[in-house]
Amino acid sequence: MRAAVVTFPGSNCDRDLALALERSGFEVVRVWHKDTALPAGIDLVGLPGGFSFGDYLRCGAIAANSPICREVVRFAEGGGHVLGICNGFQILLETGLLPGALMRNSNLKFICKTVTLRVETALSPFTTLLGEGATLDIPVAHHDGNYQASPELIRDLDSEARVAFRYGDPLNGSAGDIAGILSQNRRVLGMMPHPERASEAATGSSAGAAIFDGIASAFASA
Repeated sequence: MRAAVVTFPGSNCDRDLALALERSGFEVVRVWHKDTALPAGIDLVGLPGGFSFGDYLRCGAIAANSPICREVVRFAEGGGHVLGICNGFQILLETGLLPGALMRNSNLKFICKTVTLRVETALSPFTTLLGEGATLDIPVAHHDGNYQASPELIRDLDSEARVAFRYGDPLNGSAGDIAGILSQNRRVLGMMPHPERASEAATGSSAGAAIFDGIASAFASA
């Protein structure tokens, strides 16, 4: 199993994401935002958290136009798996791989703490080991994590079981307390919380490891 982790100017969770994937059995290749091709034989692309390009214009908007993102879009549209965390989620929205928008937190403050997530669907490789209704405590660290979409889109996400995670308690103003969503083919996940920061007990929690283990088990059994 091979994963590519993309680094943009301002990324600060790329190493954490690479380590979390390696712990779950992936061979990880590091990719720079100016690269024009993904490495051969990649099963998963990871877009890490951070503040790509200083969050200028809109969070993720400049990164979404980096050369490598054209290849990430092509990879996803060809059926590849993509995981975007925090700023990576923002980039996925800006590329159009996921619908909706992430806006400034409703309290207009940066939120950095551990929150409880509820798993809304087990029908994805990212959540299959967790199970619907499971809860896990995962850190968040964001200023623009307020997920918004039209009422029609929210209904579609719910009816198609494409809401992956919800916050256990209202956090940042997100519609329906949404913390993460899936693409229609369920192979692209964007989430604001940071499972890579909770992937081993030595850092205080290993709750997030099940997300990486789930995608690894999906490839191992394919």
